[in-house]
Amino acid sequence: MADELTNEPTSNQAEPQAAEPSNAKPQQQASSPPADKPQGRGRTSRGGGGRGGASQGRPGRRPGGRGGRSEAAAEREPGALDETVVKIYRCAKVVKGGRRFSFGALVVVGDRISRVGVGYGKANEVPSAVEKARKAAQRAMVDIKLDGTTLPHPVKAKYRASQVLLLPARKGTGVIAGASVRAVMELAGVKDVYTKVHGSTGPKNLVKAAFTGLLSLRKRDEVSKLRGVSLA
Repeated sequence: MADELTNEPTSNQAEPQAAEPSNAKPQQQASSPPADKPQGRGRTSRGGGGRGGASQGRPGRRPGGRGGRSEAAAEREPGALDETVVKIYRCAKVVKGGRRFSFGALVVVGDRISRVGVGYGKANEVPSAVEKARKAAQRAMVDIKLDGTTLPHPVKAKYRASQVLLLPARKGTGVIAGASVRAVMELAGVKDVYTKVHGSTGPKNLVKAAFTGLLSLRKRDEVSKLRGVSLA
């Protein structure tokens, strides 16, 4: 009996000692996963991926757009015609049922070398009016006598109530003119010129006055032949 009583507590004391290490291990395993989670959610992984994707997308767009423009300008043929719509006019006709609208277009056509023309077209719609004006300008194209990138001599032209003064300029000056006169100068191939407008500033008058002034240009050889005098 004494042995049985002494054995029971010994067995009971041994059991809790074996249970303690078993309970300590799961505590260490449970504490390890939370330490690993913040490492996967760090800012470096998110910021690096987002910034890298954005930086790769932006440079790809800009060169594409600029490259397309430069290639289009390089592929342009030297004798190809360009057109500029100076102004669109809207006209109204009063009839019994109301008002009927029509549109007029003032267009300048040129090759930017030495040929230019001016045309005016009228139709019930804007595209049709521009097409008529473009065809009229192509039929009216003439050769302009230039001295390199500027004019051979000063010229003053008048059309109705508008007067335009055209003066030669040094290379690199550019086209010093308003919108209406600039369209004629650039499409005619004039890159360096001074201009001054007197009187009416209507686009029709200015465009036709500038066109008349370019037609009156003469080179030194032509003037010497017409006068029969040698020019030094």
